[in-house]
Amino acid sequence: MVRAAVLGAGSWGTAYAKVLAEAGTDVTIWARRSEVAKAIVTEHENPYYLADVELPRMKATNDYAEALAGADVAVLAVPSQTLRENLEHWKGAIGPDTTLLSLAKGIETGTLLRMSQVIAQVTGADPGRVAVLSGPNLAKEIAAGQPAATVIACTDSGRAIELQKSCATGYFRPYTNSDVIGCEIGGACKNVIALACGIAAGMGLGDNTIASIITRGLAEIIRLGVAVGARPATLAGLAGVGDLVATCTSRLSRNHSFGYVLGQGGSLAEAQEAAHGQVAEGVKSCTSVRALAEAYDVEMPITDSVHRVCHEGITAREAGDYLLGRRHKPE
Repeated sequence: MVRAAVLGAGSWGTAYAKVLAEAGTDVTIWARRSEVAKAIVTEHENPYYLADVELPRMKATNDYAEALAGADVAVLAVPSQTLRENLEHWKGAIGPDTTLLSLAKGIETGTLLRMSQVIAQVTGADPGRVAVLSGPNLAKEIAAGQPAATVIACTDSGRAIELQKSCATGYFRPYTNSDVIGCEIGGACKNVIALACGIAAGMGLGDNTIASIITRGLAEIIRLGVAVGARPATLAGLAGVGDLVATCTSRLSRNHSFGYVLGQGGSLAEAQEAAHGQVAEGVKSCTSVRALAEAYDVEMPITDSVHRVCHEGITAREAGDYLLGRRHKPE
């Protein structure tokens, strides 16, 4: 039996731990707070991040070394901008051949590294030990057992297949892919485009606008992905279009909900409160994605506009006027 340590007991970490357990994997989930770990073990639920979902029996602890002891797979389920700091604490407890699976979606601020690159840099792991999981995977729907598919990308096909087996259930269908770059670029950028869609919805704009943002957002993502080495086909699949559509259209998406408050004229603080204090990755990622695009001379006007709304004080209306006022050109 594969033994997995899930490091992070937020909504997605908890939901993925549930999938692993129901697929027959031996799971231990690490929670930063002892009361979260206790609730998972004694009450079989996580009332703090995934309320009203019954969890299968699984081990939980607030001791990361205990969680990682003997683990074949370390699932990294913390926000992207905290991954490096956490890994610095965890790396000594990670086994020399443990597969490192990232659930985090983002580009690191400052370094402009993808999460797999951060993992390899901090742990010293060969890139073939590092995998990423990405797709249209809203935590609450998956925790409820609703059908969904995902992509597990790893340059080592054997590890990708083992990871695939460890989380395949009757409702969760994982596919494998070798394009780690494409999966990570799709996952990081879709959060930014989802913020734009949320902003538009908060402004009272309709489906034509949302569809236009999604489509032109995908064009931005593909341009950046190709520039940094991704395969376009990956971004046309689950880790690209699939994740983008789910995150841009669902009220369950934190990025969409966060953007909705901004579109109604709310502040960043008010949007954060509406997200129940949980992280909307696109708020930070819009800055690093924009910087990465600039480094590769890739034009990403929607991403730039989201950054300016979140961090430079322009209004949603001004951002919309800017996008509509750009010069006309062929698609």
